[in-house]
Amino acid sequence: MISHGLTRSTCRANASTHRALNDSYNLKLRAAGQRWRHDSIQKGLRPFAAHTARYPSQNLESNSHLARSYFPVLLKQRAFSTSRMKASSTMSDAPNKAVVAFGSNMGDRIATIEAALAAMKDKNLNVIKLSSLYETKPMYYDDQDPFLNGVCQIETTLEPLPLLDVLQSIENELGRKRIIDKGPRTIDLDIILYNQEHIKHPRLEVPHKLMLEREFVLRPLADILPYEHLPSSFTPSAAHRSIYQFLQALPEMDSSMSPVTVLHQQMPLIRSHDSARKTHVMAILNLTPDSFSDGCVHSQKDLETIMATARNFIAAGADIIDIGGQSTRPRAEYLSAEEELKRILPVVKAIRSMEEANDVALSIDTFHSKVARETILAGADIINDVSAGVHDKAMLATVAELGKTIILMHMRGDAHTMMKLTDYPEGVLKGVAEELSERVQAARAAGILPWHIILDPGLGFAKNQQQNLELLRRLRELRDDTEYSAWLKNHPWLTGPSRKGFVGKVTEVEEASKRSYGTAAAVTASIEGGAEIVRIHDVSEMVQVTKMADAIYRSP
Repeated sequence: MISHGLTRSTCRANASTHRALNDSYNLKLRAAGQRWRHDSIQKGLRPFAAHTARYPSQNLESNSHLARSYFPVLLKQRAFSTSRMKASSTMSDAPNKAVVAFGSNMGDRIATIEAALAAMKDKNLNVIKLSSLYETKPMYYDDQDPFLNGVCQIETTLEPLPLLDVLQSIENELGRKRIIDKGPRTIDLDIILYNQEHIKHPRLEVPHKLMLEREFVLRPLADILPYEHLPSSFTPSAAHRSIYQFLQALPEMDSSMSPVTVLHQQMPLIRSHDSARKTHVMAILNLTPDSFSDGCVHSQKDLETIMATARNFIAAGADIIDIGGQSTRPRAEYLSAEEELKRILPVVKAIRSMEEANDVALSIDTFHSKVARETILAGADIINDVSAGVHDKAMLATVAELGKTIILMHMRGDAHTMMKLTDYPEGVLKGVAEELSERVQAARAAGILPWHIILDPGLGFAKNQQQNLELLRRLRELRDDTEYSAWLKNHPWLTGPSRKGFVGKVTEVEEASKRSYGTAAAVTASIEGGAEIVRIHDVSEMVQVTKMADAIYRSP
């Protein structure tokens, strides 16, 4: 069902019809997606406690380098004939494991996919593993919109055909109309694997007969089951190749395929593996009297003046405005959630009401779950938590429930202790990678979807001068080439070097507000290292820096 081919004439004649049919569902889809996230907090998308950090998506059976020691090479295989399928009961006693591929290229693709996941959970299909979400070009015919594709592994007591019936009922509920074979679709749900069974039936073939030629299936499948082997009866090479090896054996790969991350409904998705991707500028709007570099600049001004500042940020090219009511500088005294809300909630409401801000994401710099909840309900899109959910144990569950994106920053201790916690016995790169991967796992366990997570190495937090410089120098390695990269590589990265103390030491500029040249160099290094977002104070100047750095490092 997830094939992308169609004829040119029928595509053009019916694409607008499909879009119109889907538009009426979007509000319902978002509500359903939020309901699923809330349920996920109760039952959870549990990470697998026995997993190694290097292979986070694998359990012991499917992780080949562990499985060789504990399990037979060949798992139980059953070739299903048509007669066996007809005779099969609706449910089995023990849970079955199936992999469902999902895709959408019409309407609000994110909302549709999240609503499909919600509906699966409502129908007792327990999602136990979930891939990143990839934006992909149509494969067989290119005259249609890009797809979002992913896969999930589920546990179910349903036999294959009843499971197919449930998935098709979800498609129908979400507006799927089978007018054009392989045409545009609001949602597509395919069973691509079912235990280790090879199934042939007029209604269903598993493994999916075309999956080995489809990167948009193999790549997300390799996220969650890279070392899985297919039934030997499916293809002669099944016993010798893993899913990852089948992916690598594709004759041609789509260089434009990329994991995506949500910022704001009106903004393009971040495509973190796109070599020509734009660097997003996050403008800092501190409403604190004690910020290290701009305390009192905005905190004592009236609301109209603050809104004018926000308008200036937007006019200068800011993509995100990060609103903070609490200083996180070393030795700062923390506010209560109530005090923080008094400072920032009126500003969030005011900026979100501005027409100029319709296409700008609002981020809230907070570690209080109550502040996160109230500001999200007032229109915020992103929670920027310097503690990555450690300070307030309800933070991750709150963000998951409300369906927004979270920035997980690496930090140790708090404002009073962090600069005493700079010892990384195996080096700062490995230490940050390991500790951030643990926070990603915690976020996933709380129900935050992979496409709602952004990572931040935490420049200036629990790092000394040389460690900050090393992280900037080796940012690409941190992201893509450590033993923890399976948790880190598909997420966008944010860096926040703006006016930091280590910049002042190198440039010998004591006054923080005058460190723009040093900040510009650090921003450029961040972009060369792969950062998708830079958090800065001097918006107009740094927008120019990012444009130039993008032209150098992000050319197609």
